[in-house]
Amino acid sequence: MLQKIWLSSPHMGGREFEYVKEAFDTNWIAPLGPNVNGFEKDLEAFLENDSKAAALSSGTASLHLALILLDVKRGDEVICQSLTFSASANPIIYQGATPIFVDSEADTWNMSPELLEIAIKDRLKKGKKPKAIIPVHLYGMPCKMHELMSIAQKYDIPIIEDAAEALGSKYENQPLGTFGIMSILSFNGNKIITTSGGGALISKKQSLIDTARFLATQARDAAPHYEHSHIGYNYRMSNICAGIGRGQMEVLDLRVKQRRENFDKYREILKDLPGISFLSEPDGFFSNRWLTTILVNPHQSGGITREDIRLELEKNNIESRPLWKPMHLQPIFKDAPFYGDGTSEQLFDRGLCLPSASNLSVSDQKNITDIIQRIFKKSSLS
Repeated sequence: MLQKIWLSSPHMGGREFEYVKEAFDTNWIAPLGPNVNGFEKDLEAFLENDSKAAALSSGTASLHLALILLDVKRGDEVICQSLTFSASANPIIYQGATPIFVDSEADTWNMSPELLEIAIKDRLKKGKKPKAIIPVHLYGMPCKMHELMSIAQKYDIPIIEDAAEALGSKYENQPLGTFGIMSILSFNGNKIITTSGGGALISKKQSLIDTARFLATQARDAAPHYEHSHIGYNYRMSNICAGIGRGQMEVLDLRVKQRRENFDKYREILKDLPGISFLSEPDGFFSNRWLTTILVNPHQSGGITREDIRLELEKNNIESRPLWKPMHLQPIFKDAPFYGDGTSEQLFDRGLCLPSASNLSVSDQKNITDIIQRIFKKSSLS
């Protein structure tokens, strides 16, 4: 069998092992240590804009703490983008709150500002003011942050940016993750850089970051014994994982360049196939192109669907994946309120993520595009 081509595999830069070895040599095998401190400083320097970082065990943990810091409780409501991974919504449930899902717009596939305001007005009419708004920079493409921030400020509702997929992306030359009162990053194994597993909470407010670090280390009060006046969590990143992250930060700009080159090659080779389209960057938007995605319109492609392409790639041991299934279509969230116009449902029906790793070889990418072209050639001959 041919060697598997993964959707988005980890890609080491070379220096990660040095940081990890140093942790072993100095016996810093703990959820704290010099690498954790150094990784946080690296993130802060990269994001600029007075950003402060808390390195945590996952992006999900980061979002959970962000909701806690905003005092989201049982019975509250939190607005969340529907077209996303479930980790964007699950922490809302952890807090006993209700997710209010908002549909996407076609320009970026992210939260629609128009539908966001409709949702807020309707929730206020029903006597419930949402406690937070969670837009998601999907596949590295920035949301329409000025419009979203303007609406959030108008109704005095804080924004938590879900930038789990968007480290290295920018909106009007400002790094994503620096717009909301807080933002979250993910360093899962499939992200643009990885710490094996991990995440970070970002904020310009040092007090929020300090409290996040306190809660993430089991909320131990300052005492010689174990004293606890708050519920805490085991959410801090390990010094070993942070060592991997320090090495990864050294190649982050290169990884963004490589992912964007993947996108450019796919678009150049496949752009003339009928019914195939790519998500373009609007003016002022800069995407890290974490994953290259395509839409397949069967009304223009001679009946070829994204599932036809996915299954053919799978036969050749190549991993691809449909776009995220919207949260309002998920069985677990079927009773949650939703404000939409069908955009995310259509994107899910037609969208496919192609292998996009920064270590994707030229020959592997050619193999992928050759297979897709053969599908269309075969269809035209039948």
